[in-house]
Amino acid sequence: MATFVQFFKRHPTIVVGGFLLSLLFLMAIFAPWLGTIDPTALSPIHRTRVPSERFWFGTDLLGRDVYSRVVYGARVSLTVGFSVAILSAVIGTVIGLAAGFVKWIDAIVMRIMDGFMSIPTILLAIALIALTRASLQNVILAVTIAEVPRVVRLVRGLTLSLREQPYVEAAVAAGAGRLRIVAKHIFPNTIAALTVQTTYICGLAILAEASLSFIGAGVPPSTPSWGNIMAEGRALWQIKPHLIAFPALFLSITILSINMLGDGLRDAIDPRMAKRI
Repeated sequence: MATFVQFFKRHPTIVVGGFLLSLLFLMAIFAPWLGTIDPTALSPIHRTRVPSERFWFGTDLLGRDVYSRVVYGARVSLTVGFSVAILSAVIGTVIGLAAGFVKWIDAIVMRIMDGFMSIPTILLAIALIALTRASLQNVILAVTIAEVPRVVRLVRGLTLSLREQPYVEAAVAAGAGRLRIVAKHIFPNTIAALTVQTTYICGLAILAEASLSFIGAGVPPSTPSWGNIMAEGRALWQIKPHLIAFPALFLSITILSINMLGDGLRDAIDPRMAKRI
């Protein structure tokens, strides 16, 4: 217990952010038990009901229970966020290490990455989804392609800096191969910065999915997601604000918890930056 108190005093944002994120994960995992009503069940006779004992968050235009839809919507947002974060980290790290260590690959790859980064994430995702169809898998793929250049630039920059360090030059002089140098000396030193960057990508991916779903370019309308719920309730938001307020609240809490976790990890990894801030 004393150890936890000391850790909390040193890194409160990690503890609070991790706790909130854990609660959201549990909500997504146990959605079938927490959601009291089928989120896709239509009940026109109960449409646009205000929050009550039976309908905790009220009902939407089709009579569906908003509480159940918000609970199930956590599954979509967290799946997209963490899938994009993991995929972009893996793909971007491989490309970034290759670009930072091999000059001719760097000249080609970075021009491609610059081209992708010149297009806003949402517009690039919309264009990619328009070529296929709206689905959870395509949303993950589209947002991953848009976020990979961020990781590539970060890892490439770290690799260019690390390859000039004395211990890397010593490994080269000792006859170590490129793969061994990258795996043993360069990649381990990029994990800290990569971990922090991954948390921010996770938050950006969740926001991107909600934005795409809000404009009808994300997951299908039949799949509960926070963006879909807000999009369907925007027509009556002035007289029925609960249709947007509850999904927006959960979206904000999710992004806040991820950002707090990322800030805490950054301060823990680089205490000098924390003191400057």
